[in-house]
Amino acid sequence: MLWIKNVTVIDPAQDLSGLRDVLVQEGKISAIGENFQVRDVQTILGIEQIEKVKQIEGTGKYLFPGLIDVHVHLREPGQENKEDIRSGSRAAVRGGFTSILAMANTAPVIDQRALAEFVRLQGQRAGMARVYPVAAVTKGFKGQELVEMMDIRAGGAVGFSDDGKGIQNAEMMRLALEYAKMTGCPIISHCEDSDLAGSGSMRRGEVSARLGLRGIPASAESVMVARDVLLAGETGGKIHIAHVSTKQSVEIIRTAKAMGIDVTCEVNPHHLLFTDQDVTLTGTSLKVNPPLPSEEDQDALLQGLADGTIDMLATDHAPHTWEEKAKPFAEAPFGINALETVLAAVWQNLATGGKLTSEQVVKLWSVNPARRFGLAGGTLQTGAAADMVLFDSEYRETVTADSLESKAQNTPFLGKELKGFPIMTWVGGRLVMENRKIIPQK
Repeated sequence: MLWIKNVTVIDPAQDLSGLRDVLVQEGKISAIGENFQVRDVQTILGIEQIEKVKQIEGTGKYLFPGLIDVHVHLREPGQENKEDIRSGSRAAVRGGFTSILAMANTAPVIDQRALAEFVRLQGQRAGMARVYPVAAVTKGFKGQELVEMMDIRAGGAVGFSDDGKGIQNAEMMRLALEYAKMTGCPIISHCEDSDLAGSGSMRRGEVSARLGLRGIPASAESVMVARDVLLAGETGGKIHIAHVSTKQSVEIIRTAKAMGIDVTCEVNPHHLLFTDQDVTLTGTSLKVNPPLPSEEDQDALLQGLADGTIDMLATDHAPHTWEEKAKPFAEAPFGINALETVLAAVWQNLATGGKLTSEQVVKLWSVNPARRFGLAGGTLQTGAAADMVLFDSEYRETVTADSLESKAQNTPFLGKELKGFPIMTWVGGRLVMENRKIIPQK
């Protein structure tokens, strides 16, 4: 049993933002109210001895529903040298994420029920964040044959995506949207025209020309966004656009929503925090796909968040080994390590900077992901699972290789001090992180 006192509760699902006390019993929220007294707690929890209740003073801190990240690469099975489900889920709860969706581009690809069940069970064994598998759309990511969607859904998959490779064949995408309707799950689309993208390594523009790097045009993304939302409209399917990064993509999605098409989308924080102007030949942690946007694109992304066109934030946590990221920029793999640093970075640069409110941050990273993917969590309503984050906006920490739970170090914040971190995380009422340290589970 738990009593958190005098904490600023932010729960957009209840339109709640203010000073409250929160009670937890048997892994669920028992009550939220103002200025509980001991006799109130005893009555609500049905106990006589208040000593049985752990009490936490929350003055000056925030309590959020556990954050939900719908785009994480855990690399297991097959690439455990980069990350595994245990290390990734430990990194997640340290970053304030109580639920994560594990993408399918592993080795082998998650394209059958047994593999989806393996990911789900490995997440349960790790005993940290809730791990939900995202299965492939096509077998082996080859774009030629759909997976057995209903069978894989029964194995625990909550979405389908060939993320890492865009589905180039329009008819295959149309069929995927048709068949996925039977599962109730969205198709998560990695929108990238491979012919337009070619072998580029950053956004095409003045900076790529100056650095002598082959560029990827913004149209490589936006033309596929247009195709996929039109197919979703034609089929009545449910589509989620991953890692939106261009002005044109935002405009297309805004128009599609106005047309009544069932589309949601996400933006990665690194596309809000950095632009192509930040790219250097030695800073391969900022080599990401889609590439960092222009300043004009970034402004459009922020506007898309402000007006509700963009539905959620997602890290696209993509860990790589040091040796891989030490290669020349053009040869290094795409990807950024994000789970443990991204909430602090967003809070420090966007929430404190006035570009997002604290309520928006929680809605984008908790309420909306839970609703779109049909997940538990996203709220602190009475009776809900106690997936919670105690957040200290004044807590400062320097990011080091030794401090990270992730196996990877490919973060642009390595060696830098950030302000504003989760200091406690609960999953189903279990304390899994305290004072930035993981709590081993019995």
